[in-house]
Amino acid sequence: MKGDPHSVALEVVYSPRCSLVAGVDEVGRGALFGPLVAAAVALTEPGSQALTALGVTDSKRLTPQRREQLVEPIQAIAITWALGVATVHDIERVNVLQATFLAMDRAIRRLSQTPQLCLIDGNREVPQLQLPQRAVVQGDQKYVQIAAASILAKVWRDNLIVRLDKRYPGYSLASNKGYGSTAHRLALQTFGPTAQHRRSFKGCSPEQQSLF
Repeated sequence: MKGDPHSVALEVVYSPRCSLVAGVDEVGRGALFGPLVAAAVALTEPGSQALTALGVTDSKRLTPQRREQLVEPIQAIAITWALGVATVHDIERVNVLQATFLAMDRAIRRLSQTPQLCLIDGNREVPQLQLPQRAVVQGDQKYVQIAAASILAKVWRDNLIVRLDKRYPGYSLASNKGYGSTAHRLALQTFGPTAQHRRSFKGCSPEQQSLF
């Protein structure tokens, strides 16, 4: 493990009292369309080492094809993994930050085994989570547990948005994945928001009338 960017982190995280560590990350927080998705991936130290050897890293550093290839190994090696979704209604009801916590909490609660520690990507811990946790800024670049969660969340959400592109054509969703590309923003000006657009976000004005 010498020279590996995750090796120091793994030595710090695992201990006799902390043999199962979950990484938690979200995707879709800045999108204009669709849900916010979080994933939690719980790994032992051998599992973490195995995923590091396979090249698991921050999902943003991987090609879409490589992310897809890593999904099955992550799911097979993880002791337990789960997804949590915050819907557009959740986001509009409680704001996007609280919806992020909601999706993360849902993912963690769906794990079939309870981790001794949750590593949360970002600078804030999940409120009222009744488990030991640690917020890690840029955690998906520092801990393989969080990186694995980022990949599962990203692939699942991207595939969902591609499917929704067929239901809501004209917004280039398959290519922009719900984020505010030029084509997406132009379509919003032309057609207005759909039921899956976050109308409290800039560019998704409540005054615009949906055609769907």
